Amino acid sequence: MESMTKSNDMSDVIEADRAHIWHHLVQHKPFETVDPRIIVEGKGLRVWDAKGKEHLDAVSGGVWTVNVGYGRESIARAIYDQVLKMNFYGGSVGSVPGAQFAERLIEKMPGMSRVYYANSGSEANEKAFKMVRQISARHHGGRKYKILYRDRDYHGSTLATMSAGGQNERNAQYGPFAPGFVEVPHCLEYRKQWDVEDYGRRAADAIEEVILREGPDTVGALCLEPVTAGGGVITPPVGYWERVQEICTKYNVLLHIDEVVCGMGRTGTWFGYQNYGVKPDFVTMAKGVASGYAAISCMVTTEAVFDQFKDDPNDPLSYFRDISTFGGCTAGPAAALENMRILEDEDLLGNTLRMSERLMGNLHGLMDKHRVIGDVRGKGLFCGAELVADRDSKEPADEKRVAAVVADCAAQGVLIGMTNRSVTGFNNTLCLSPALIATSDDIDQITHAIDKALTNVFS
Repeated sequence: MESMTKSNDMSDVIEADRAHIWHHLVQHKPFETVDPRIIVEGKGLRVWDAKGKEHLDAVSGGVWTVNVGYGRESIARAIYDQVLKMNFYGGSVGSVPGAQFAERLIEKMPGMSRVYYANSGSEANEKAFKMVRQISARHHGGRKYKILYRDRDYHGSTLATMSAGGQNERNAQYGPFAPGFVEVPHCLEYRKQWDVEDYGRRAADAIEEVILREGPDTVGALCLEPVTAGGGVITPPVGYWERVQEICTKYNVLLHIDEVVCGMGRTGTWFGYQNYGVKPDFVTMAKGVASGYAAISCMVTTEAVFDQFKDDPNDPLSYFRDISTFGGCTAGPAAALENMRILEDEDLLGNTLRMSERLMGNLHGLMDKHRVIGDVRGKGLFCGAELVADRDSKEPADEKRVAAVVADCAAQGVLIGMTNRSVTGFNNTLCLSPALIATSDDIDQITHAIDKALTNVFS
């Protein structure tokens, strides 16, 4: 890779990018004087930029996506073979890889039975929201239409999913939002709202309080991440999910689990919710489904949900009248099938659990050394370290200094993340989500870079 970038002048690519690309989540003013970063190749956990610099990618493509790592020739070949034979047909008909992947996926999800294909996590979540609204219209007289979401959770970047977004900085300046979305409190015990022993149950009880306030006959669904991602890598406290399940059952509220980040092995199980014994009605997924080799998302439901859309075939409005154009692409399920084979054959879920133990152990070691680390939390290879100005008061570290830690790691050749334009005053958590193929040496390199960066920035 280095020889390629050295022998080929990339200045034309850099200038074309600077002149025409609108990057995601980036302020472009600095590009008037500095070059935008362009990643040109990846292999395993490593990526190389246009200047030939090697980086260890500890955030799986920047947004927790490349679960099986870069450079997987078998996935590329699976896509090539499939799209050459049959690349696309609208989702009103089926495809061979679509049927095969759906069958394999459902094997991993006891209690679930139906797969709706789309092309992004935002879109998959919108499909679930629309199903909830249609169920309300057809079976509850339009009353049970409200969808609850949690403070700090994130479900997408469309206006509907932002209406269910618990991150105020992501939502700022984009309203007004869709009606009928109601927030419930977060469950971050480190910044607990209630001084009680059984915090998990109390945090879940707060959801019941919202349901009772709104009226149980008006609440159709509750949408939650199994582990809150961009809102601070928040793992649920003990007892939380069990109580959430009780509440949903009691008030006939459909449970929608957003697995866009946690799905496909990221937490050490196939899906994050499977760590907690809950039985969802909807599960949405994207990112790791094909590890970024193709665009694909899935909205998975139970047969009980599915049956509500075919009970009256004589009614022209009774079925789910929806389509995702690129949900009909065959590259996605073809890539997803090979991605799943790799996860299984290489025991990447097992590796995730082993490397998680090392990563969390290393982070706790850094916490002993650096008082700026106030809390360490995570599940599987999805971990966070919240930085604070003072451990006793838990005052968040200044966002610019947190960003400086990320920049220092990048200068060392290690790419990490941080909570970014999430919650005002709390963009202070370092985020780590290396590919599930990570080795002990990779983990040690990541935490060594953070150790050095914390020393450079906060000493």
